[in-house]
Amino acid sequence: MRLFLTVVERGSLTKGAESMNLALASVSERISGMESSLGAQLLERNRRGVTTTPAGDALVRHARLILDQVEQMRGELRSYGTGLRGRIRLWSNTAGLAAFLPPRLGRFLVAYPDLSIDLYERPSAEITRAILEGRADLGIVAYNTGLAGLQTHVIAQDQLVAVVSETHRISDQQSIAFADVVGEPFVGVADAALEAYLGERAARLGRQIYYRIQLRRIENIAMMIESGVGIAILPEASGKDMRHLGLTIVPLRDSWALRQLHLCARDFSALTPHAGLLAQQLMEPKVVIS
Repeated sequence: MRLFLTVVERGSLTKGAESMNLALASVSERISGMESSLGAQLLERNRRGVTTTPAGDALVRHARLILDQVEQMRGELRSYGTGLRGRIRLWSNTAGLAAFLPPRLGRFLVAYPDLSIDLYERPSAEITRAILEGRADLGIVAYNTGLAGLQTHVIAQDQLVAVVSETHRISDQQSIAFADVVGEPFVGVADAALEAYLGERAARLGRQIYYRIQLRRIENIAMMIESGVGIAILPEASGKDMRHLGLTIVPLRDSWALRQLHLCARDFSALTPHAGLLAQQLMEPKVVIS
């Protein structure tokens, strides 16, 4: 599979052979053997190199997933040899990462120096699928949809807010409906699960969010808002950090904008001992993120 991906990424059998330090004839024979074994042509060969067939595209997807899992397995097994006797796979949406998780994970890792956490930011729907499929131990999601088959525990509430410049037309409002700002130019958080959630809400209104730019760092987002590039919708905890930069925070009054954060697992009683310890830490009295 690694050989096949290398050939696809390099665009030719010759370049793939060079990258893998193999003879061209050997690479050609192995690819042909894969096609024979699978009963499908994987590559279209031409003078300019190779391109994948539909079957080859399917193999690319599966091969990348499998090789990624192999690397995760190796990393986890190596951790046992270096004294890290347990790893916890925790997936969270944007709201959980913005304010809820950092202090709790810090305390947990200090209290349990032999444990490590693989933390991923994903949309809530993807998180629930990962838990059902066994790819994550615990997840933090922001709504009830898709939680069938999982056990859940409410751990926090999260208010979404619009962050605007002091001169923006809504800066003097006590609250605002999403429908009243969805047509504004937006400054977004790059690759954030929150953007998928907002995109879904915009689609329900028959609209599409127009992002002028998407950035990873909150301070850079604040700079763009202050310059008048656009507005942002963020968890309240992130928005409050921007107030000292001269920005205005306006809560969204839509019912879906006050979200409950749920900790979920397939079965809390069946968690590994170290994942169970983390679940107990995260289930401390429910808080309001603000």
